[in-house]
Parts: sequence; C-alpha cells; structure tokens
Amino acid sequence: MNARRTSTRIDTTADMTADTTTDLTTGLTIDEATEYASWFRCLADPTRIRILHLVSIADEPLTVGEIVDRIGKSQSTVSRHLRLLADDDFVVTEPDGVRTLISVNPSCMAALPAAARAIMGVGDP
Repeated sequence: MNARRTSTRIDTTADMTADTTTDLTTGLTIDEATEYASWFRCLADPTRIRILHLVSIADEPLTVGEIVDRIGKSQSTVSRHLRLLADDDFVVTEPDGVRTLISVNPSCMAALPAAARAIMGVGDP
C-alpha cells in the first residue's frame, strides 16, 4: 500500500484528470481523500479486519486454508475477502504450487497510520 499510488479502479463519476489540488480547509488533495476512503471502505468489514489481523501477526505467510481454519468461514468467503484486501494492497498473494501464500504488505504498516494521521490533521501524512 503506497499512500501516493494511483488507484486501478475505474470511477465513472470522476473527472478523467487527477485532482492533486490541496483543499486549504482540509490539507488533503481530493486524490488523497479518495484513496484513503477506499482503504477504510475495504476495512469496513469485521471479517476482513480479522483476516488482516491474523495475517499481520503471523510469523510467516499463511495459506488460504490456514486462514479458513482460523477464521471459521468458508473458503469462498475467505477468498473473496482476501481478493478485496489484495486489491487495496493490504495483503500480498504469492502462488506456491497448488496453494497461495498470503502475507501482509509491509508498506501498509506505515501508510495506514499515516493516512489516519493525515485525516485527523496530526503530523505529516
């Protein structure tokens, strides 16, 4: 997760040009606010929070099966949530033969708290 990355999602309501203008009343650009909103929307599900927490505290990458066993949800449910977490760069997926290894994206450890600080107007984003 890179706090300055360009989202790969298509927003049909948005102007096609990037808006990097900083709103003097908020200190955030529209692009930053949009990106941060995407991250928090992704985290607005208790199952995704539990999966991200599990992957974050693991000593090594986990398989989807290990996550299924520990979370207690079906494989299809866990896979759907993992895809959403991967789309927003919270987790990294790595094929390993017939299984997939899941690990936390190390940059989200810095980018997410920085986003929260920027939103709350505390320190540098």
